[in-house]
Amino acid sequence: MDPLKPIRALGDIDPTQQAFSLWNEFKNFAFKGNVIDLAVGVIIGGAFGKIVDSLVKQVIMPLISVLLPGEQSYANWKWVVNGKEIPYGLFLGEVVNFLIISLVLFIFIVKFLGWIVRSKKQEAAAAPPPLTKEQQLLTEIRDLLKNSP
Repeated sequence: MDPLKPIRALGDIDPTQQAFSLWNEFKNFAFKGNVIDLAVGVIIGGAFGKIVDSLVKQVIMPLISVLLPGEQSYANWKWVVNGKEIPYGLFLGEVVNFLIISLVLFIFIVKFLGWIVRSKKQEAAAAPPPLTKEQQLLTEIRDLLKNSP
């Protein structure tokens, strides 16, 4: 069935052909290296997020609560408005968590990978690409025309 040909009637659709086509498209998508690399990245990112979360909750925020006056730890920092508690300490912990993850991603992506990209661009700029066959022939013709009287 031609994908550009409009379907004129419901009878023109072959369900088995569509099912096999859908299955083949799914196999091509799901088993490409990019999807697997993405899945590995998501899993490692989740594990890294847990490490940073632990660092914030068990190390950084308790240190902040020692420096700031108060008898409670940061998790118990609350405002009470009209009898309702607003736990802003937990929010501050999540903000610090976000800032640390953002900083690490910035350093890794912009500074580390940016350095790799810049060095590849510099290498590409330093060495001009080789001439194609047509460019070589045109260069020879130009040189012959310049040297002819």
